[in-house]
Amino acid sequence: MAEIFPIVDEQGRVTGKATRQECHSGTFLLHPVVHLHVLNPEGLLFLQKRSMLKDVQPGKWDTSVGGHVDYGESIEQALFREAREELGISNFQAVFMHRYRFTSSIESELVHSYYAVITQTPVPDAVEIEEGRFWTAAEILENLGKDLFTPNFEDEFQRLYFSNRLPVH
Repeated sequence: MAEIFPIVDEQGRVTGKATRQECHSGTFLLHPVVHLHVLNPEGLLFLQKRSMLKDVQPGKWDTSVGGHVDYGESIEQALFREAREELGISNFQAVFMHRYRFTSSIESELVHSYYAVITQTPVPDAVEIEEGRFWTAAEILENLGKDLFTPNFEDEFQRLYFSNRLPVH
């Protein structure tokens, strides 16, 4: 069964719907996604290495949790569903940071970005995630531009880190 995503305008209002394949095929239909930056109490940022089976950016390090909003699902529902599915976390307080449009060579996403400080250990889903670990800000900054991270993560990390919205150390 094909995944159905809402199509939205720049303000996030639903204007239609389309399949995952339609959204990722160069149509640039704007569809909402959620990102959750997971920090431990020491301020280290958990990153996931995307599975080689992913259709977009396989094998690259990426945001702690990232996923599409399903048609009929709220942003908050998608955020908690994705966190549960990808890292097995559910008991956290999400802090909204910002919303922005990200366009790659195949798609346009309206990204809703949050962070959360957690004390539980993330347990990456073996199908979606090759591996995961906590990184310092210095480690991330040292590896920017080296084709290690997804372009979306690099762009978002720099926006959040240099604006002091993401409390990573």
